[in-house]
Amino acid sequence: MVRGRFAPSPTGALHLGNARTALLAWLHARAHGGAFVMRVEDLDFGRVRPGIMERQLDELRWLGLDWDEGPDVGGPFGPYVQSQRQERYDAALRTLAQRGLLFECTCSRKDIAQAASAPHAGEEGPRYTGACRDHRVDPAVPSLMAHGRSLFALRMRVEPGAVCFADGVMGDCCFDPAAEGGDFVVRRRDGAAAYQLAVVVDDAAMGMTHVVRGADLLSSTARQILLCRALDLPVPAFVHVPLMLGPDGERLAKRHGAVSLGDLREAGVPPERVAGWLAASCGLAAPGEDARPAELVRRFDVARLSREPTTVSEADLARLRGG
Repeated sequence: MVRGRFAPSPTGALHLGNARTALLAWLHARAHGGAFVMRVEDLDFGRVRPGIMERQLDELRWLGLDWDEGPDVGGPFGPYVQSQRQERYDAALRTLAQRGLLFECTCSRKDIAQAASAPHAGEEGPRYTGACRDHRVDPAVPSLMAHGRSLFALRMRVEPGAVCFADGVMGDCCFDPAAEGGDFVVRRRDGAAAYQLAVVVDDAAMGMTHVVRGADLLSSTARQILLCRALDLPVPAFVHVPLMLGPDGERLAKRHGAVSLGDLREAGVPPERVAGWLAASCGLAAPGEDARPAELVRRFDVARLSREPTTVSEADLARLRGG
């Protein structure tokens, strides 16, 4: 059975781009008669805000989405909040250490950026220089699992070579993680699992067969496949959906006006209009058509999704708001 998920971070409002990704992930699961899981990725402790998780879940329900498992409904693979899953990440780190794949790194982002050989590329910043590669982790040392602020992060060593996969929207993709980002962080200095590790461990533990997410995470996929291989975990099928951009060509944000679900809801915009507008933006509904997500399931076909970002104009946003 297909198992899909949406995994928001409770750091701020859900904007229309987030909402469209959630809608497409939900439609993909429901169109295949599968299960849909809600998982909250709250490991960015400095940016997580109280009450945001509850607000996001409430707004997604208002839009017309539901889920079979999640932090508010439970399920067999909980907890569904990442900050409550640290033991699982620790176990994965021990495995990586035992296989000789981890090393301690004291380099700061500034150190890496200032290194003469560090090209500025990748969503995680400049390519890592390898300065601490000799600091191999001993899995028997208790400090490996120490929590709280420490002097080092843990990185996974990456060897050169292309990692290729077939994406449901983007087609055949190949990335060389060693060339593009180098050895990457799997545990931060504050003791928390880094995104790359946590998402791999959780997707496997929760039985995810398909990962539908924004195209901005496409290049992360190669690193996650490397982690799956290193941890003997199954690799899910990936479907990276195009981003939604504002009139200035940047991802939708507060500067574009009332483009969050909360803003639209408070302004009295019906959820059917929002869902229909989101569906129309990726070819699943006619322009101006109101539609509930449940009415869109039979129309969903991943082959209809464009590989290119969707740019919305001020007029598009005004029509959505009822202006």
